[in-house]
Amino acid sequence: MDNLRRRVEHFLEQKNFATEALGALEARTGVEKRYLAAGAVTLLSLYLLFGYGASLLCNLIGFVYPAYASIKAIESPNKEDDTVWLTYWVVYALFGLAEFFSDLLLFWFPFYYAGKCAFLLFCMTPGPWNGALLLYQRLVRPLFLKHHAAVDSAMSHLSGRVLDAAAGITRDGRSEE
Repeated sequence: MDNLRRRVEHFLEQKNFATEALGALEARTGVEKRYLAAGAVTLLSLYLLFGYGASLLCNLIGFVYPAYASIKAIESPNKEDDTVWLTYWVVYALFGLAEFFSDLLLFWFPFYYAGKCAFLLFCMTPGPWNGALLLYQRLVRPLFLKHHAAVDSAMSHLSGRVLDAAAGITRDGRSEE
């Protein structure tokens, strides 16, 4: 628990949008930043558990910060951060695809959106416990390496058929003129 407290304190000492907003609130109210942050996390958690629109809030949490961090990564000269966020988006897309097909079942699980939000936060976690990197290394990459040749062949065949169909439609459309 002390390790978590130290990490939170370290985060609150950094200079970013969230800590600046918390600093402004601290100056106005006299309440310490750490209590304001704890209150905000508690309210957010309760809203995810019981609030209307938890799906939207969860999707915003899973999209807004990663999109911002991805843009920063693209603009930075460092390639490692690009890989981290590309990996996040691969896992996010696969999760979204799985969620789409299992939505009718997942809807009935209590506190699903709190769990989904926790999963997405786990996937965003920086450092060695980055959930997206762990899932990619242990699940996505082995499946990709095993099946990518067959998928590439099917995609090549399919794209050829789509191009032939598009050429046929274009040819038929011009002959009618």
